[in-house]
Amino acid sequence: MDYSRRGFLTAVGASGGAGALLATMGALGLAPTAEAATRTRFDPPQPSDFTLTGRRAKKVIVLGAGVAGLATAYELGKAGYDCTVLEALDRVGGRNWTIRGGDRITELDGSTQIARFSDGIYMNAGPARLAQWMVTMDYCRELGVDLEVFTNSNAQTYIFNASAGMTAPVTWRTAKADVYGYISELLATATDGGALDAKLTAQDKERLLTFLRGFGAIGTKANGYAYTGGERRGYSTDPGAGEQPGTPLGPVPSLSDVLASGVGQRFSFELGYDQAMLMFQPVGGMDAIPKAFAEAVGRHKILLRSKVTKITDLPDGVEVEYQDKHGKTRTLKGDFCVAAMPPHILAKTPHNLGSDVQAALSTPTVTSSGKIGLEYRRRWWEMDENIYGGITNTDLDLSVVWYPSYGYGKRRGLVIGYYNNGSNQDAYAALPHPQREKRAIEQGVKIHGAKYRDEFVTSVSVSWRLQPHIEGAWVGWPSRTGAYQLLNRPAGHVHFAGDWLSYMIAWQAGALESARKTVTDLHQRVLAH
Repeated sequence: MDYSRRGFLTAVGASGGAGALLATMGALGLAPTAEAATRTRFDPPQPSDFTLTGRRAKKVIVLGAGVAGLATAYELGKAGYDCTVLEALDRVGGRNWTIRGGDRITELDGSTQIARFSDGIYMNAGPARLAQWMVTMDYCRELGVDLEVFTNSNAQTYIFNASAGMTAPVTWRTAKADVYGYISELLATATDGGALDAKLTAQDKERLLTFLRGFGAIGTKANGYAYTGGERRGYSTDPGAGEQPGTPLGPVPSLSDVLASGVGQRFSFELGYDQAMLMFQPVGGMDAIPKAFAEAVGRHKILLRSKVTKITDLPDGVEVEYQDKHGKTRTLKGDFCVAAMPPHILAKTPHNLGSDVQAALSTPTVTSSGKIGLEYRRRWWEMDENIYGGITNTDLDLSVVWYPSYGYGKRRGLVIGYYNNGSNQDAYAALPHPQREKRAIEQGVKIHGAKYRDEFVTSVSVSWRLQPHIEGAWVGWPSRTGAYQLLNRPAGHVHFAGDWLSYMIAWQAGALESARKTVTDLHQRVLAH
C-alpha cells in the first residue's frame, strides 16, 4: 500500500498511541525527541506538526505583553495557534521600556512625570544592552531589528571610590595601568626570588617574567622589575606635532595608595560572561524589540489596558477574567494559558491553581532598581573629557553613570545619572522626582564638576518598584529547587514563562529562553493528546 506521510503517521498513532506517534515524528524530524529536549537547540512549532497528525492548533491566552509573553505568542503563532495576549499597561514590552519626549511616567501613588526630552533623545528605562551570545541577538536578526555597538567598557571613563578617600576620579586606563603594574612588579619579584619555585619550572619562570613585563609595563631585573608608570596611564598633555611629544600623567601613586583606593575591585565587571565587550543595543531604543514582536504577532491579538483579575483552571481548558480598557469585566476561555507576568503580581491575582502554586509564586524576593536620565544642552563628556560611551563606576549611591552609545558628535545628549538597586534605589524611590534629580546631580558634580549641574536641561526617573503592574525590577530565588522547579511545570492548563524562570534573571535573553521552553512543553503536550 502506498502510504502518504500523513497517512503513515495517522496509522502509527492509531496502533501505537501518542507515545509511538511522537517517537516516530521525532525520528522523522517532525517533533522534538527526548534527546533533543536535553539540548539547547530550539525547534519552533510548525503548521506541518498538525497537518501531518490530523490534530489542530489550540487557543492560548497569554498573560503579559512583556518579552516572554510576546515571544510565546510569536512562536506559537508560527504553527497556527490562536493566541490572545492580555496586557495591563498601555504599551507592549513590560520592563523593556524606552522613554521619549512626551511620554508619561506614573507611579503607584499617582505622581506623574512628563518627559521633556528633545527629538532624538531617549532613555532605556529597563534593559539597555545585549551580549553577543544571547538569543536576543538571534531574534533581532529574525525580526529585522537593527543593532549598533553599546560601549560597556571604556578606558576613558572613571572610577570614583569616595569611601576610600578619593577626592577626584581616576580613569579606567590609569587605574588599570597602576594596578596591573604594581601586581606585576610584586609577582615578578617573588618569582625571581624563588618564592614560586615549588610551582614553576625554570622555563615557566622565564615565561611568566616575560608575560609580566608586557602585562604590567614593568622594568627588568636590573631595576628590580619596578613599575614607574608610562604612557599607559594617559597624558596630561596629549602627543601632537612638532615639539609636542606629550606629557605622561604623574606622579605615580604608591603601591599602598593604589591598594587603598580599591580601584582594582572594579575590573571584575569587565570579565563577567554577560558583560564582556562587545555588547549591542537596538538602533533608536531598546523597545524596537517588543515593537517588532508585536507586529509579528499582530497588534489586533494584543489587548492593552486589560488587567487580569482571575485565572481559573477548568477540566477542559482555562478561563481568564480581565478588566478591559473601559473598565468592563470580560472573560476569555482557551485551551491553555501562559502566565508571563511577574510572579509577585501573579501571586496577587485570584486563581484556583492550588496553595502550592500560590506559595511558589510568593517565594522569590523582589529587587528594587531604577534609573534617572539627565539631558544636557551640550555633550560635555565628549567635548571636554573625550568620553564616547561607556560607564563610570562609583561607590556613591548613584552606583554608575552611563554615557550614551548613540548620537556621537550631536549637540545634545542624555546621561544615565544613576542605575542602582537595593537600598540605594530605595533611598531615591522614597523621594519625589525633583529631589531625586537634585540628589543625583549633587553626587555627579563630585565626578564631573560644576558643568554636571550647569549644563543640565531636563530629566526623568523610573523606580521599578513603583511602576504599576510591574512593581519590581527582577526577582531572586533562595534556591533553584522546590518553588522554582514547580513553576517550571504547568499547573493544570496554565504554564508559566519569564526571565524569573531562567538562569538569566534580569536579562531579556532569560525571558526568551523561558518562552521557548514553555512553547516546547505546551506544543509537545498538544501533540501527545
